[in-house]
Amino acid sequence: MFDELSEKLEATFARLRGRGVLTEADIKEGLREVRRVLLEADVNFQLTREFLERVEKKAVGVSQLKTVSPGQQLVKIVYDELTAMLGEQREPLKMSSVPPTVVMMVGLQGSGKTTTAAKLARKLKAENRPARLVACDVYRPAAIDQLETLGTQLDVPVYAERDTNDVVRIAKNGIDQAKRARDRVVIVDTAGRLQIDDDMMQELERLEAAIHPDEILLVADGMTGQDAVKIAQGFDQRLHVTGVVLTKMDGDARGGAALSIYGVTKKPIKFIGVGEKSDALEDFHPERMAGRILQQGDIVSLVEKAQTAFDADETKRLEKKVRKEGMDLSDFLAAMKQIERLGPLEGLLKMLPGVNTKMLKQVKSADPKRLKHLEAIVLSMTLAERKKPEIMNGSRRARVAKGAGRPISEVNRLLEQFREMQKMMKKAGGMAGGGKFNPAMFRGMR
Repeated sequence: MFDELSEKLEATFARLRGRGVLTEADIKEGLREVRRVLLEADVNFQLTREFLERVEKKAVGVSQLKTVSPGQQLVKIVYDELTAMLGEQREPLKMSSVPPTVVMMVGLQGSGKTTTAAKLARKLKAENRPARLVACDVYRPAAIDQLETLGTQLDVPVYAERDTNDVVRIAKNGIDQAKRARDRVVIVDTAGRLQIDDDMMQELERLEAAIHPDEILLVADGMTGQDAVKIAQGFDQRLHVTGVVLTKMDGDARGGAALSIYGVTKKPIKFIGVGEKSDALEDFHPERMAGRILQQGDIVSLVEKAQTAFDADETKRLEKKVRKEGMDLSDFLAAMKQIERLGPLEGLLKMLPGVNTKMLKQVKSADPKRLKHLEAIVLSMTLAERKKPEIMNGSRRARVAKGAGRPISEVNRLLEQFREMQKMMKKAGGMAGGGKFNPAMFRGMR
């Protein structure tokens, strides 16, 4: 996400950052490069022009401070303007004072609307806001079956009717059932349609008038760039769109849709889809995203991710065990499994300040199955070998390597890394992070 944009902006600012004084000519030259980068990222032309005018106005006359160079000040100005372009501040889902809150999902066919509806239901459920899905896509073959399957997988109730094409009736009945079940949120999944299809758009207008949704979320494919902006404009002309969900953002290295959609439509991006898994739907924070684009990191999101990924009870058990008996390879494997829930290492590194695209490319070139290989090696050991790795002689190592289907060199490397980790744990008194056992300390062994 935004890899291409980040790399080019970083190269531009690197040339300016080290200068003691930035002249007006320096700023104009730098902004010309920023303009080229933004247009290559498929950012709206008018928005790009206005963005650069604001940056130039603020940047001209910036003087040397004792602790901050003019180049760094320019980066801060760009950060502020990027945040404004992305939406200024987080816009959460509007919750009705009288449940259930009704959320209507609209968009083109193929934008990921049905899966996004299910992801949103899962997210709300995890936040103790029980949601119900209502299947109002009566045109696409197997659309109802798809939603019911997703609902079963996520343990989220789905309301559907197969004997009618009356989406208004289906939605009203689904909302009535949600009221009886005391659900907090109802998510209405509608059929995909083109914004120029008048008959289909009229159906959405009737549906909006009948159920009075608290939110109308447009689901748009982030990889379509400026097309996503045009689609949002078309839907907003017919409906009262309240927000946008951009999908497939994990595959969008440019980011033109995200950087343009709020500026053109003034509709906030509320969520972004960052993968195919059911938990791959993130709240959209403009200021955090601006930080990621400028490679300043996103520590807050990293902490939030860790809080949801780590099992508190399992962490306490590991902490107690490590305090009392020390750490063995079984503990190591349990900690690694918790770490795996945080997601790919590349994604986490992007949230750390100072990590540039060169470092990320090195991570990308690493074997993505490394963690699975380590797990296979540990599971190929006997319980005695996991408890006392020091008994691992040559024949045992050969047996484990064969059982795991990995070369002996990997077994040797794992055992060496584990010995180093034990030494570190011993020095720290078995603790990390202010006296508490922290599974994240194992990240470096991936």
